[in-house]
Amino acid sequence: MIQVIAGHKGSGKTKRLIDTANEALKVEHGIIAFIDDDKRYIYDLRHEIRFVDASDYTAVKGCEADVFFGFLSGMLAVNYDLSLVCIDAFLKLVKTPIAQMASFFERLNALSESSKCSFVINISCDTEDLPEFIKPYVI
Repeated sequence: MIQVIAGHKGSGKTKRLIDTANEALKVEHGIIAFIDDDKRYIYDLRHEIRFVDASDYTAVKGCEADVFFGFLSGMLAVNYDLSLVCIDAFLKLVKTPIAQMASFFERLNALSESSKCSFVINISCDTEDLPEFIKPYVI
């Protein structure tokens, strides 16, 4: 399952994502990962959540959607216990224009189904400005 939290900058998306990750500890039976573009929110997450600062990985920092998909696939390949991956600052991490990410979201949805891992993604964009292929995922 993919869920997207969309809104303009300063609308509370990151707080909502952090709350989602922290609350998921009560119901998830697997490992929860939180991916961000820096370490500023590391102390807002419960210690049981695996924090990943994507800027530590030069191949991922400012990468194209295909590279980021490979990064996510690799995370799942080495850890079958991942059940939730929260991604903050998605458009900072992935430099592909959002209108060109239909294939990424199709492949991510297939990966989610095959791995039984859910993804919650923050996108800094008003809901009405999102491409049609993303709108079904908006929560």
